[in-house]
Amino acid sequence: MTQSAEMRIEFFAVHRWCLMIGGCVLLSLQANADWPQFRGPNSSGVADSGSVPVEFGPGQNELWHVPVAPGHSSPCIVGKSIFLTTFDEEQKRLSLVCLDRTDGKTRWQRHVSVETMEKGHPSFNPASSSPTCDGERVVAYFGSFGLICFDLNGNKQWELRMPMTKSFAGNATSPIIAGDRVILYRGNYIDHYLLAVDKKTGEELWKIPQDEKFTGEMACTSCPIVSGDKLIVHSARSVQAFDVANGKQLWMTKCATTATSTPVICGDEVIVAAWNKMGEPELKPPFPTFDELVAAHDQDDDKLISRVEFPELWIFHRPEGIEAPMNGGKVHFERVDRDKDQQIGADEWAVQVKDLEKFRAGYGTHGLLAIPINSEGIVAPDKVRTLETQGISEVPSPLCDGPYVYFVKNGGILTCMDVRTGERVYRIRTPGRGTHYASPVIADDKLFTLSGDGRVTVLTLGPDPKILATNEMQDGVYASPAVVDGTIYVRTHSALFAFQGP
Repeated sequence: MTQSAEMRIEFFAVHRWCLMIGGCVLLSLQANADWPQFRGPNSSGVADSGSVPVEFGPGQNELWHVPVAPGHSSPCIVGKSIFLTTFDEEQKRLSLVCLDRTDGKTRWQRHVSVETMEKGHPSFNPASSSPTCDGERVVAYFGSFGLICFDLNGNKQWELRMPMTKSFAGNATSPIIAGDRVILYRGNYIDHYLLAVDKKTGEELWKIPQDEKFTGEMACTSCPIVSGDKLIVHSARSVQAFDVANGKQLWMTKCATTATSTPVICGDEVIVAAWNKMGEPELKPPFPTFDELVAAHDQDDDKLISRVEFPELWIFHRPEGIEAPMNGGKVHFERVDRDKDQQIGADEWAVQVKDLEKFRAGYGTHGLLAIPINSEGIVAPDKVRTLETQGISEVPSPLCDGPYVYFVKNGGILTCMDVRTGERVYRIRTPGRGTHYASPVIADDKLFTLSGDGRVTVLTLGPDPKILATNEMQDGVYASPAVVDGTIYVRTHSALFAFQGP
């Protein structure tokens, strides 16, 4: 072979390699430009976006807004399409809606018929699970129905009906598309498993039953995430990793958690907000002594406490989410009044307090955990870093920007941790008070947190936070926002807004 021929072969080889790399980069950029599932790419909550407006709200930097039926699912955005699930309570109807990203107009809407509708916590909506899309098909999940798949024109491809879930909280978990399969983690009283089905046909590929007993305290609303060939799931009282291909469990670590929030990847660790209702002292208000109870509430001075005199006392309580329904567990007069004489004496109160303290002691301390991704088998507690044990968020998922991890809880209490050292960098209270259901996002080097009453706080990243803006949506917000191409999409209880800077 001549030197000229060798050079031509080498040139075409390099040229072909460059085309392949360029194609991969292009595909990567296209994927990053979308928001294909709950919390965007791999549920990270971090947008690869242009300049996002800092100040916005109805009528301010508003690109458009459209009314939408109720639902707590987050926008899923691929290409020029936005997908949402909705629930029409009057017609008892669930729907998957496709909107045009340009103007918010409805492209198509497909209804899902069910015999009975799933119930849950008063804050729950049967359309709480976010859809997922891979650019060719969109998959939605309803606890009242199961999985259903459409192409981007709204033509049904397949459905996988499941028994209606039953749980106290409501099954608000969201599916993902990982390669050629749809993954769903489903935990409730009826069934509890991790499932993979073929994304083209809906055929079951593998199904892993979960041995952990499901109880009324479990939420199991986290969304699975992927790291290489590993599928990571924040599950009932544990965090687990599975082989995406066959569902084989790779590792597991037990923790005191209701599996409410979605984990994130931070370097070579999985960061998880493991929360339970008595996981830290703030959630367990102290019980008064009987003398204190009498001094404060004995109106007729008989040294006993009657039903009308019995105050509001909490076994557990979310003190910063005061406007949310069912915000804790109360001590019931009937439980204390053991002899049923409609009076509580000192002995009865002593027995009740002893029983309640024993009940509380059955709950472990929760925390923000860092678990090595490449763990194996049963991960011992000393192999898991506990970054923080207080101020842990119940529903909102954490965020990682590289050196720092951020999480926000009820009351707008925002915490920043240094991932490398495990030290708390700051804890502040944002202007967004009350209950927080929506997960925060990072876009344009800024942090966006959303309170349930519709207040969006925008802050700088890093160790010296500055509040840049406080935006009022004038309606409740439980759905996590989406950010694509410099536009932030915020779903309120009644509308979907698109905000874009000048």
